[in-house]
Amino acid sequence: MQERRVIAILGPTGAGKSELALRLAGQFAGEVVGCDSLQIYRYFDIGTAKLPPEERCQIPHHLIDILDPDQVFTAGEYARLARQVLGEVSARGCLPVITGGTGFYFRALVDGLFPGPSRDQPLRDRLRARDERRPGSIYRLLQRFDPEAAQHIHPHDFPKLVRALEVCLLTRRSVTEVFRQGRDALRGYRVLKIGLAPPREELYQRLNQRTEQMFRKGLVEEVRGILARGFSPSCKPFESHGYRQAVQLLSGELKLEDAIFYAQRNTRRYAKRQITWFRQEREMQWIPGFGHDPVTQKTAMDRAARFLA
Repeated sequence: MQERRVIAILGPTGAGKSELALRLAGQFAGEVVGCDSLQIYRYFDIGTAKLPPEERCQIPHHLIDILDPDQVFTAGEYARLARQVLGEVSARGCLPVITGGTGFYFRALVDGLFPGPSRDQPLRDRLRARDERRPGSIYRLLQRFDPEAAQHIHPHDFPKLVRALEVCLLTRRSVTEVFRQGRDALRGYRVLKIGLAPPREELYQRLNQRTEQMFRKGLVEEVRGILARGFSPSCKPFESHGYRQAVQLLSGELKLEDAIFYAQRNTRRYAKRQITWFRQEREMQWIPGFGHDPVTQKTAMDRAARFLA
């Protein structure tokens, strides 16, 4: 059976992935499939740079606005839903164009996940409480249980640390050993991976400007509205850069200038981590520019045309 085709536009936040994905989808009869761990949530629009429906050029978008803020969602669930969407889009004779910056979601979709145990919320709560009492203790615990895994997880990446320890404690084996059992990779598709790599300083300047504009254009009011719907500030999407600072501003912990400063700093750091992650992605075709640049768009169009020929 002939393999179906998929194009993925990947890279750091602020690189212009959505603009390029929209152009490619318009050119090649495509539909956009989101790969973003924040854009999946309803009401989180300004701080996620979510493309408004009126700017989507009537091109169908999938896996955006599918959850309420208090719903738990995993990479495994994303992979399952995204594979279903790919099948439906392809069956219509359209081209799936994946776009987003959540590298773990993309890897789960394409490479599959290792057969680890299901989440254990009471265990996670105990690990969180332990780390709150003794900051850094769960990272040190992972170093003891699985030094190899600890080398590849940032000491402050709490979700990944918790998951790694959860696997270690529930399976009584290192997460590295469980990982080596193999994964359920995506079958029946060929994937063209296009990575956007704009100049680092220009990217950081754009992120600083965009973050400030988010606050000026209503991010705090958006957060106030979400909280007014009855959602707790402890919901996971509020942990992200920008939203965390907006919550702190509303609670009186930060002034506006400080909220913007910390949101800008954290966004730059996040972009740097994304770049590092995607640099490890196999068979990535990098384009050194922003997705809205005409030269970048032409390069991507040419590569896509060759891939689809």
